[in-house]
Amino acid sequence: MVINAAGRSVPTEVNGEAQIPYLGVGKFKPTGRRYGPPLESCADFPEDGNKLVPSLKEALIQAGFKDGMTISTHHHFRNGDIVSNQIFDIAHEMGIKDLRWYPSASFPCHEPLIKYLEDGTINRIEGSMNGALGKFTSQGGMKGIGILRSHGGRYQAVQDGEVHIDIAVIAASSADSFGNANGVNGPAASGVLGFALADSQYADKVIVVTDNLVPFPCYPWQIQGNYVDFTVKVEKVGDASKIVSGTTAVTKSPDRLLIAELTAKFCEATGLIYDGFSYQAGAGGTSLSIGIYFDEILRKNQWKARFVRAGSNQYPVKMLEDGIIDYIIDGQTFDMEGVRSIRENSNHVPSSPFTSYNYHGKGNFASMVDVVILGATEVDVNFNANVVTHSDGYLLHGIGGWQNCLFGKTVILPIPLFRDRIPVIRDEVTTLCGPGELIDVIVTERGIAINPLRTDLIEKAKNSNLPIKTIEELQAEAEAICGKPQNPQFEDEVVAIVKWVDGTVLDSIRKIKQ
Repeated sequence: MVINAAGRSVPTEVNGEAQIPYLGVGKFKPTGRRYGPPLESCADFPEDGNKLVPSLKEALIQAGFKDGMTISTHHHFRNGDIVSNQIFDIAHEMGIKDLRWYPSASFPCHEPLIKYLEDGTINRIEGSMNGALGKFTSQGGMKGIGILRSHGGRYQAVQDGEVHIDIAVIAASSADSFGNANGVNGPAASGVLGFALADSQYADKVIVVTDNLVPFPCYPWQIQGNYVDFTVKVEKVGDASKIVSGTTAVTKSPDRLLIAELTAKFCEATGLIYDGFSYQAGAGGTSLSIGIYFDEILRKNQWKARFVRAGSNQYPVKMLEDGIIDYIIDGQTFDMEGVRSIRENSNHVPSSPFTSYNYHGKGNFASMVDVVILGATEVDVNFNANVVTHSDGYLLHGIGGWQNCLFGKTVILPIPLFRDRIPVIRDEVTTLCGPGELIDVIVTERGIAINPLRTDLIEKAKNSNLPIKTIEELQAEAEAICGKPQNPQFEDEVVAIVKWVDGTVLDSIRKIKQ
């Protein structure tokens, strides 16, 4: 273990692979060339383009399914994913062991995979470990060490050759026999398939699974058949109704509504909202409410937003259709209105982690967003933030695109001052996911703290009637109400690590002391 540039103790080797400790924002510079998958020949594929095989099991067998492989899946069906569980049911049936699962995210529907983590079918997860999977990991149940990456970090890891995908399985709501596929047509339409892009481009073998097989060409082709080895027709590929969750409903909590209102007022008072500005407000009741307040400010001033960076849902879709924003640039779809819009509206633009978030590229959209609204489970007095563990130390969430969005021009975290009578502002975050130098403003129901690095915002807010406080004042106020929280107790064993956007190791997550 070594101490990295953020002052966190991290391993230099994980799962037998050397790791680079975090060096600081923008300090690690990659070398070499992008990873390339093996060359293929048209002579090895049917001349009529028909890559259909009779079942997912047969496709896996033909792809060379064996012990120790890395199997990737995507999460566009969110809690309605079916295919990921089926893959490991097949692996268990075949007696295959020691697999690395490389999902773009996991959900409660994946709880049945715990039994395969226990029996060695799956060695480890390199992706989000939340809910039951998170608790299992935090208690030391996984044989290997889990690795948490952002959406952009996931693409970076594949592109750079850090992760070699043996077999990618891409569930699509519509596909043709050649392998062209999308997520916007068919009875199981769930939106864009951008998180599967790296998998299709870099995996040794690619399997597309669909319940809506259409004649060539399946268009738009979000996944191109030129990358695909096998297609499989199944009875049901996923439950699109379960892309919708409680995180896509506007909050009804008075405290959360106050936080949303204060956030919008802060942006208006400091000139962060203007004609032609851009913003990102992810899923979550408070973030959605902020978007509605932004809508009101734009309409009041007869302004337009140039673009909204999304996970899309019904609220930015309505703004797009009303002419309040010019474009939605969308990496993930959170409800059926978002699915409809991206299918029908050419100004609702699908994107992927390559264009939006990949830190080892020639720029990305994240740094072009004027205002970024994000959540956090904890922040500390140095504005560092945590999104993967709760204050009890248990793995709670994946990183998603959160780290990548920190490169927006102004990053705001609207968060409650305490949850379940546990203060959210700590002396030091339990797990470091984002360096404080990239986080500009903390908005709570009891006041707003501006990072001292942002002297411009401090000056602009000086003459407003907003409740501007220091972060230390907010912490003291929370502790006066709730008391000072106890830190969780850990053992020495590292059960997972947090990667930074450049592939370096930002922090370690240790086994919970029972």
